Amino acid sequence: MADRLKDRVAIVTGAGRGIGASIAKLMAAEGAAVVVNDLGGSVDGEGADDAPAREVVREIEAAGGTAVANFDDVSDYDASEQIIRTALNEYGQLDILCNVAGILRDRMIFNMTEAEWDAVIAVHLKGTFNTSKYASIYWRSERKGDYRLINFTSVSGLSGSPGQPNYAAAKLGIVGLTYSCANALGRYGVTSNAISPGAATRMGDTIPPDRRRQLDAAQQRAAEDRAREMSPDNVAPPVVYLASTESGWINGQVIGASGYQVSLFNTPEMIRQIQGREPWTVDDMFQRMPAVFRPAIEGLNFYQRAQQS
Repeated sequence: MADRLKDRVAIVTGAGRGIGASIAKLMAAEGAAVVVNDLGGSVDGEGADDAPAREVVREIEAAGGTAVANFDDVSDYDASEQIIRTALNEYGQLDILCNVAGILRDRMIFNMTEAEWDAVIAVHLKGTFNTSKYASIYWRSERKGDYRLINFTSVSGLSGSPGQPNYAAAKLGIVGLTYSCANALGRYGVTSNAISPGAATRMGDTIPPDRRRQLDAAQQRAAEDRAREMSPDNVAPPVVYLASTESGWINGQVIGASGYQVSLFNTPEMIRQIQGREPWTVDDMFQRMPAVFRPAIEGLNFYQRAQQS
């Protein structure tokens, strides 16, 4: 065990499986006392099961770390306060809140039901608000500094995944919430950043077992190498850095963590502007917008295609 997070207390939501579990275990290995929060529901948010969170706690303790399980639902406003209270009651403080919990209910916009929209927004966006609000109340009262809020966004929100309008809206909403918290909570010693992860989890694509058996030896090795690269464990190290006291210089940023790559995203910025001296007419817009904005948009699209090729 190392001590990058020694004497720090962390909450990791959605920590019973996948990325959340990897983060919780690595934080504990680095010396943090960890609240492992997970309702234990299915990918689409149905049901509940204490076993995943308990198993992560068992693994942490078996490795010599300190952890406690919590099974509250992040989408429940009142229950979310109990997640924060668990850290305060068990360990007397809270230094790190890492909001990972999430569900999927994918559907094209024209087929999506209100229930599918509401469920995903509730867990991702409202859930991140719920826990962040109660954590911020504590941090504001303490004002001891070196507090860390780490939220999880997604490339689905940053790029607008066509089959995930609910998930994309929630994840980009989390970016706005992260920016707001960075501006609001800095005076209390809090940094607020977002992680855009890429990993093979039950919420992502995996090779079905029957398909895996059909692969030849070379393809099997390539698939195993790809699985190793896309392990949730590869998302955890940059998160641990952001959770440390050494990361105070970074605030209000989106960090990509996928495979063996860690990236820094730019924040939205104005790239072109049309300046007038009097009220615009419709004719002005039909003339000026294509002339000024279209080349910039086409240039961006060309750059994006080049990056993807």
